[in-house]
Amino acid sequence: MKIICIGRNFIEHANELNNPVPVDPVFFMKPESAIIRAGLPFYYPDFSRDIHYETELVLRINKLGKHISEKFAHTYYDTIGIGIDFTARDLQSICKKKGLPWEMAKAFDGSAPVSTLVPKSKFADINDINFSLKKNGQLVQKGNSGMMIFTFDKIISYVSRFVTLKIGDLIFTGTPAGVGSVEIGDKLEAFIENEKMLDIAVK
Repeated sequence: MKIICIGRNFIEHANELNNPVPVDPVFFMKPESAIIRAGLPFYYPDFSRDIHYETELVLRINKLGKHISEKFAHTYYDTIGIGIDFTARDLQSICKKKGLPWEMAKAFDGSAPVSTLVPKSKFADINDINFSLKKNGQLVQKGNSGMMIFTFDKIISYVSRFVTLKIGDLIFTGTPAGVGSVEIGDKLEAFIENEKMLDIAVK
């Protein structure tokens, strides 16, 4: 399986990082070794001094697909969860300045904690899902799927033009404004609506 991450899918987040608002979805990938299952800690890597959290809704692909029409994209995922795209911002900045790929900053081991996934039928409106993150008990990020530049269906359709989607693949759908750094000893709690889905200790 693979993890596909959508970048700059909220206007305010693009603005806070001084990035242009994209015309088409921007995506990159993380390997399976990036996953941290719910309940396990995140170990701060020794190669960075500036790890940032980016909270995102996560889709799980449930059937094989290539060149998926947007009108049929909703049939290609059946569960939704929440995850954190941990980013080594210092390494990312170096890569950007040199015009290099970002894998070392985005795809490192343990950089993608993911909650338990729940059936999408649980949600009355896929385009109106609230999600949020607390750091040490304080609200730091909040978003709604309706605020996304590109919808779930648009993301699936677009990505499938370039990459075959397979059963079990995960799609991180983008983070809202409010990203920030973590330190050893921090506690992160991620919510969908009012239900806590992910609880991560930084060690």
